[in-house]
Amino acid sequence: METNPNLGPDSEIIALQALGWVLQDQDRAERLLALTGLDPRELRSGLEDPAMLASLLGFLANHEPDLIACADAIGVAPAKLAAAAQHLNAPGDFHE
Repeated sequence: METNPNLGPDSEIIALQALGWVLQDQDRAERLLALTGLDPRELRSGLEDPAMLASLLGFLANHEPDLIACADAIGVAPAKLAAAAQHLNAPGDFHE
């Protein structure tokens, strides 16, 4: 799968939309925290961290039903969620 170079800041927006979707369901949110080892405070403080956002998208990618449901809910193709994760993980793409 190729990374879409046109995603740019959209990757972060997609990841934040996906996080909002995950957090709407308490069981799913608890599973995210359990599987990532994050606590709510760490999750909040990492909202601008591309690696944390990529991990969130990886969490969705590892459970296809959630990936598809999230993509549908936020109005993007599942492949775009995966491309956003790759873009966020790409070395050298970040500017401070």
